[in-house]
Amino acid sequence: MSEQPPSTEASSGPSTGAAEDDEVPQGPRRRVVVAEDEAIIRLDVVETLTEAGFDVVGEAGDGESAVRLVEEMTPDLVVMDVKMPVLDGISAAERIGRSGRSAVVLLTAFSQKELVDRARDAGAMAYVVKPFTSADLLPAVEIALSRHAELRALEDEVSDLTERFETRKRVERAKGLLMQQMGLSEPEAFRWIQKTSMDRRLTMREVADVVLEQVGGSR
Repeated sequence: MSEQPPSTEASSGPSTGAAEDDEVPQGPRRRVVVAEDEAIIRLDVVETLTEAGFDVVGEAGDGESAVRLVEEMTPDLVVMDVKMPVLDGISAAERIGRSGRSAVVLLTAFSQKELVDRARDAGAMAYVVKPFTSADLLPAVEIALSRHAELRALEDEVSDLTERFETRKRVERAKGLLMQQMGLSEPEAFRWIQKTSMDRRLTMREVADVVLEQVGGSR
């Protein structure tokens, strides 16, 4: 297994500072809306997120109210149940996803592939199966925020939808290779691609292609 990063002349590769770069910066607390029709579960989610340093700016007991709250509060994150009255969580996630401003984590009592696929297609960045603990919820939240930030970065770089989709596929494959070969976390791998892109004035797709060629052996 190679311990050397792909050669793009942009960097000597991920260093011990990579993890530090991905730490949550000290600054404004990340804003969250929580939507769950079961009051006890909603309270538990709110307490967990608050203790983890998030600012819960709104709570809802149905999907329609959740969508309105998100439009009003523009939070960084939405955590909501799949099964809710008035408007279910997946439909709400679809509407929230159109704005692209908030990462979405869905809570569900089921883990069937069909449901997971629907949640992904609706724009959810992660999902958590009930019953869950803070050790289940918080990593999913961080994954969702990280993936959402990646999508925003790709959207800023690529305006054409078809090109954006292809770029995302290549970046995802390149991230996977960096994680496997270099032992990086998912956010660290994306950060490496993004930093190399900026340092060398390449697009993220071009950097991903270099990774695929040199680490994966193919485009």
